[in-house]
Amino acid sequence: MTNQRTIDEIDLKILTILQEKARVPNAEVARQIGMAPSAVLERIRKLEDRGIIDGYEVRLNPDIFQQGLLAFIYVSVHPGCSAVMTTALASVSGVQDVHQIAGDDGYLLKVRVADNAVLGRILAEEVGLIEGVHHTRTQIVLNTIKETRKIPLPPIN
Repeated sequence: MTNQRTIDEIDLKILTILQEKARVPNAEVARQIGMAPSAVLERIRKLEDRGIIDGYEVRLNPDIFQQGLLAFIYVSVHPGCSAVMTTALASVSGVQDVHQIAGDDGYLLKVRVADNAVLGRILAEEVGLIEGVHHTRTQIVLNTIKETRKIPLPPIN
């Protein structure tokens, strides 16, 4: 596990820039922090190799792909089912995130689907049929105020 001490001020500057816009050209990152592009590229590669940069992804507009309904499904499971449960839950249609959580429910799923009918089918024909699922609770999102994958970084001195 990487700790904060292994990330210096230059790495923090690079990470801050990349979190704002991952597609920023390497030369622009170099210009912003006052380094040679080759040095910045080498630092980015090291950040990737060390697992600090975990990947890059494009954010698509879900409405364009008929995935406008966002829901969170709390899944309560019978004791001792967790080993098989994570794989089964991750393979459910429309699931974007699977979190094991504390409390009465064992898992929280973030699901994007076309509409209530599709969500109902997934609950009945997929989640409800997974061995070990005791019950589910579903919350449908009416409006998303903020959604981000950015990690708050320490201030740069």
